[in-house]
Amino acid sequence: MRNVIGYRMKRPGQDPNDLAAALAAKVVGQATAVSSIVPYVQMYQAGLAPEGRPVGVFLLLGPSGTGKTRTVEALASVLHGSEKNVLRVDCGEYQMEHEVAKLIGAPPGYLGHRETQPMLTQAKLNAVTSERNSVSLVLLDEIEKAAPSMARLLLGVLDKASLRLGDNNTVNFERSMIFMTSNLGASEMLRAMRPDFGFQSMVDQPLEDAASAIERIGMNAVRRKFSPEFINRIDAVIAYRPLDRGSLEAILEQQLAGLQAHISNRLAHRSFPLEVSETAKKFLIERGTSTQYGARELKRTIHRQLIQPIAAMVASGMIEPAEPVYADVDESGERLGLSTEAPPKPKRPKAA
Repeated sequence: MRNVIGYRMKRPGQDPNDLAAALAAKVVGQATAVSSIVPYVQMYQAGLAPEGRPVGVFLLLGPSGTGKTRTVEALASVLHGSEKNVLRVDCGEYQMEHEVAKLIGAPPGYLGHRETQPMLTQAKLNAVTSERNSVSLVLLDEIEKAAPSMARLLLGVLDKASLRLGDNNTVNFERSMIFMTSNLGASEMLRAMRPDFGFQSMVDQPLEDAASAIERIGMNAVRRKFSPEFINRIDAVIAYRPLDRGSLEAILEQQLAGLQAHISNRLAHRSFPLEVSETAKKFLIERGTSTQYGARELKRTIHRQLIQPIAAMVASGMIEPAEPVYADVDESGERLGLSTEAPPKPKRPKAA
């Protein structure tokens, strides 16, 4: 029996240590988020998740570009093998009270009943599961932008895992993990982290003090926005701290690896290796660091400085298949230069 249990726990996606490590590798610099979410996945896999309510309900707080949405996508990738296995609701599309009705559809007899398809249905929940895992991941992005009736509509979902649609059909959320992201208190968090404004002031901030301040500011903002009965239905409120330089360097390596994979997949036999110098990486980090936009600014910098110039070279036939492309800072120091010629190796000092 021990061998059987051991075998079952070591299957891909089943071992808690493997799950935590895989998620931590994809969500850089946010250890608190990983440690808060993994136990709920373990309870579901063990069959010990609570009955009559969702597997877990999470509110992800923090400045833009710190990895809130990335966390849900990474969890989908680990559990289902694809980041697309997420039922995503952009709450910015439901800012007016009447727009919230789109989530459940118009009841019979109302004008447009047949034309209005509900956003949250059992079929759509089931569509984001996989053979590897039966849990559905639901992402309510930027929940603070939705009309107040959205929170009232969600009370039954968060507490009883049940949602009644306009046609009286019921959607069961017992096999769902619900994530709500929010930028509530983000500006206050940035001011608390970097009172003098600047990248280094954030780096020198003690991690424990920073995490405590961010959580306190986030919870105060949540209490001002949502009712106590709504907050009480949330299992974990996770505050995301701004990314430090080490985290951004790790994210840069991920982005560059993803770019190389994208080149290989899309160009196939016409693909080529991309080599980015350490000087170029430092340039991308310095130009891609933003207190306001986080890792998103780094992604935009890579797009401008690498992807667009590479695309121009490919379109003009300047790159032969399997021919390496080298990226380094050009002579002006204001942008990256691309070349198919290997840069000269630095001369070694002569022995005395």
